Amino acid sequence: MSHNSFGHLFRVTTWGESHGPAIGCVVDGCPPRLPLSEADIQPWLDRRRPGQSKFTTQRQEPDQVRILSGVFEGQTTGTPIALQIENTDQRSRDYGDIATRYRPGHADVTYDLKYGIRDYRGGGRSSARETAARVAAGAVARAILGPDVVIRAALVRIGTMPIDPARWDWDEVNRNPFFCPDAAMVPAWEAYLNEVRKAGSSIGAVIEVRAEGVPPGLGAPIYGKLDADLAAALMSINAVKGVEIGDGFGAAELTGEQNADPMRMLPAEAGSNAGGRLAFGSNHAGGILGGIATGQPVIARFAVKPTSSILTPVPSVTRDGENVDVMTKGRHDPCVGIRAVPVGEAMTACVLADHLLRHRAQIG
Repeated sequence: MSHNSFGHLFRVTTWGESHGPAIGCVVDGCPPRLPLSEADIQPWLDRRRPGQSKFTTQRQEPDQVRILSGVFEGQTTGTPIALQIENTDQRSRDYGDIATRYRPGHADVTYDLKYGIRDYRGGGRSSARETAARVAAGAVARAILGPDVVIRAALVRIGTMPIDPARWDWDEVNRNPFFCPDAAMVPAWEAYLNEVRKAGSSIGAVIEVRAEGVPPGLGAPIYGKLDADLAAALMSINAVKGVEIGDGFGAAELTGEQNADPMRMLPAEAGSNAGGRLAFGSNHAGGILGGIATGQPVIARFAVKPTSSILTPVPSVTRDGENVDVMTKGRHDPCVGIRAVPVGEAMTACVLADHLLRHRAQIG
């Protein structure tokens, strides 16, 4: 019951701390004979890597992944795949001042209350540094899902500034430092985050994940729902405080006829021996009904709180019960939601891979 693992048939266990010698994961349950190399994993890690713009932490980590087991001659063997990423740019001295002080908004106090000990260097195990291992595991999950399942995410809101969905352009996501699909919003976000960064403060964000090509039938009733597992996986990401599937909380404002996704059978294409296919008129459900995938795009959004490490003094206490003000030094993201975009993709991939293997085991 260590709670450092997630998944059932596709199972991921992450390990390591922010300022330890390395972080990594063990991926168990990956089928054999899938092509996999470090070169297949590295591009996903490069998207999450810190220090790529002034709007993320300036910690410089190459995030080079090493495959230690589970792959032979470029193929998975069906045995556990161990992945390791070395930490090379730790600055533990930045955290000496908070060795006995709890940073408000962080897990400092809860880790101490639970375990009676905490690694104060960058948050230790509670640091967002751990998410690099999740991204590496997500690359393995993508190999299981294959090229027909396309998982993409984008930043859709920073603070009170949302994108315009009418201007959504997936090609734009990789052209700017925010993973923003709305080119017109990029200058506004840049100016806003410059002010936040210079003030030594931080701001929250919302990320949307879309998975297209998801086979219908993934998921199971009641306690094995695809949306329940997806929500849990996204909620487990550091600093995430809310998750919604499809219209989410917006569905509470709709009537039954507005919320219903109408269905029709489309006629077979000319020259095809296959029958017609099921088509939906909308996707308020986010591609999941009764916990089971409909074959439509699976859509989820998650909210990331502002980074708690800020230069503004905030009232807190010490481990000995002394009242103090805490100001966090070090290198921190003014908007940690930016680098959460590839993490959301990875967690979605892991959940879908797990459910694909579960579905195959039950249905064939």
